[in-house]
Amino acid sequence: MSDTLTRLAEVLEARKHAAPDSSYVSSLYHKGLNKILEKVGEESVETILAAKDAAISHDCSDVIYETADLWFHSLIMLSALGQHPQAVLDELERRFGLSGHVEKAARQPSA
Repeated sequence: MSDTLTRLAEVLEARKHAAPDSSYVSSLYHKGLNKILEKVGEESVETILAAKDAAISHDCSDVIYETADLWFHSLIMLSALGQHPQAVLDELERRFGLSGHVEKAARQPSA
């Protein structure tokens, strides 16, 4: 899995320096972070709707497709912020073996 993310990160990084009319990703970088975030939001909503439909139809093909779009646009967002997907993988790895309740409590500011 991380091979795919690494390959995608390399392509996304290369697209940062390409002409905006040469690729969809280049055009997003050219339009700026707000446009990228708009796409992440749009893909989030589409993923949620596809999941709701899948719960009824038991056909997950659309939710898989939309999740791929969401992940892809999230990777573009991370790249635009100078982050590599490995940072997310490292954070997920750090959470392994932690109770979700404990991890969440650790993020809460003390009152």
